[in-house]
Amino acid sequence: MYLSYYGLNEQPFSISPDPRFLYLSEVHREGLANLTYGVAQRKGFVVITGEVGTGKTTLIHALLADVPQKVRVAFISNPTLTREEFFYLLADAYKLGVIEHKAHFLVQFTQFLEKAYSSDENVVLIVDEAHSLSHELLEEIRLLSNLETAGHKLVNIILVGQPELDEKLSSPELRPLTQRITLRYHLFSMTLDETTKYIETRLLRSGAKDLGIFTDSAIQSLYEYTRGIPRLINILADHALLTGYVKELKRIDNRVIEECAAELRLPGSKDEKDTKNITNIFYHRYSRLIKAVMIIVILFIVVSLGLLILWWGVLMNDGILTSSIYNSFDKDNPVAAHELIAGDVK
Repeated sequence: MYLSYYGLNEQPFSISPDPRFLYLSEVHREGLANLTYGVAQRKGFVVITGEVGTGKTTLIHALLADVPQKVRVAFISNPTLTREEFFYLLADAYKLGVIEHKAHFLVQFTQFLEKAYSSDENVVLIVDEAHSLSHELLEEIRLLSNLETAGHKLVNIILVGQPELDEKLSSPELRPLTQRITLRYHLFSMTLDETTKYIETRLLRSGAKDLGIFTDSAIQSLYEYTRGIPRLINILADHALLTGYVKELKRIDNRVIEECAAELRLPGSKDEKDTKNITNIFYHRYSRLIKAVMIIVILFIVVSLGLLILWWGVLMNDGILTSSIYNSFDKDNPVAAHELIAGDVK
């Protein structure tokens, strides 16, 4: 909608992991270097972690876009699978044919790996969203890594996920897997300077002639609301361009960013602050009343319990309750308890 208005050929801030729009900040450059090195040197297990939206999946696609022809890759993006489904996906990705059961898969997979190694081919398994892997599947993946020659791993395994993956891998039952990890890297969010270059890079690659669509104050606000997380930057910047188009603004300033951040309910936005302020005002205004009501309720409960205990004691002292209980269990005089109580009262 806003493309022609801002002189763009395509959307600059799509959230799809398109390697053409990849901007390599320092941390992303190091992360990609770790992935490339791990594959090229057959390092076995490589683990990449990062918060939601920091560009992990984009990094994987960048690796796949530049992978050599002699690398055979299986990419699993949804690992919430049963063991049978996991083996089926691997068999399909590596074209092993129809698999009847686990033993059959292992035979076929071992033959595939040996053939690939003899042809100087590198076999790679990449699991995205690996923090969702069950302990059972993680153990199956570890066992696959046992397939090796005397000097080389026959399959390289890359696990990519959120920080919860580190927590899962630190559990005692997964210690055998953790000890096999040879490369580990965590993706951090971008700095303000990197955020500026990130926005300019995406505008340039979408065909923009004017790289000053976002003012310095707008970029500062973008960074503050998104904390340098690429996915949030894309969402907020895209929304800002749409708002600017509707309002016929050729320049996006911090006021537009603040308005969009409020509409998206981003942390630190005006709407979120207003909601917190209303809650705080309500609490401070009626805090005494709330405390008074709580005290009254507590006193009522205490008094009620006291009266109940007093009533119980009176019944016990008068013998009404004890005689009723005794006679209700008297086999020779099976009189109903309610009848006996009524007679005693008379």
